[in-house]
Amino acid sequence: MTRLTTVKQPTDTIALITDSASDLTQEQRKQYNIFSVPLRIVYKFGEYRDGIEISPSEVYARMPGEVPSTSLPLPDDVSALYDQLADEGYTHAVHICISSGLSGTYNMVRLLAAEHPRLNVEVVDSKILSMGEGMLVLECAKVLQETGNIALAVERVRQLREGMLGTFIIRTLEYLRKGGRIGLVESVLGSMLNLKPVIFVNDDGIYQTLAKARGFSGARTALLDEFKRRYGDRPVHISVVHGEGQEEAESLLEAAKGVLNAVSGFVAQVSPVLGAHTGPSLLGLIAYEA
Repeated sequence: MTRLTTVKQPTDTIALITDSASDLTQEQRKQYNIFSVPLRIVYKFGEYRDGIEISPSEVYARMPGEVPSTSLPLPDDVSALYDQLADEGYTHAVHICISSGLSGTYNMVRLLAAEHPRLNVEVVDSKILSMGEGMLVLECAKVLQETGNIALAVERVRQLREGMLGTFIIRTLEYLRKGGRIGLVESVLGSMLNLKPVIFVNDDGIYQTLAKARGFSGARTALLDEFKRRYGDRPVHISVVHGEGQEEAESLLEAAKGVLNAVSGFVAQVSPVLGAHTGPSLLGLIAYEA
């Protein structure tokens, strides 16, 4: 049961928490005082905290010979953070999680939050991941700083998610298949030679095919066409994410700025836990109306 309050709180008593799947940089988290709990990368002979004990490059270097599985944050990590925040004087928190359609993190966090004796935690299912989740967290941080009103901040997150489009393209579906994250993509794609899907995170927070084209270059063009069709000339915030392709990502950002009315835009690398499911070739674009 939620203990969400609509009463304005002192901003220094409200903590904002997310997980490592949001792909926020250390600088972004520091700027808005955002706390994060790591998901886990699991290999046959050991596991690592996402982004803390292993980097994306280390994950990709082991591919394709060794493809890890991924797992939820450790419950002890979540509880320890809640305890730390309460000790520091926080009384309330907003905890924004990776899509419940792609991870069990939200459901686990919801149970832990309900049981915590000292912190009133509102847990939010972002129904997206990567910088889509990250951009929602940043917008939440701004509302909390400006108003101190948790209900307004959470409602802002939900409204923005309804209008957000998060997509990506990859050169192979091998890693999505191995990780069990193929969603609704497989049935649409079929086995047609060199047909690449433009994958998006649908309203239920799972992967689905938005468009398809011949080859990776064709998929990139189709991706941009879908954003132009969706947003037209309306002002948007955009971000581009990549597995291990900084130059390709910067090129896509410039191309997106050429077809969209982008008022802001930046590039980010996906976390190891996401890279484990998509491989190094991932290239994604996320946008929402400004």
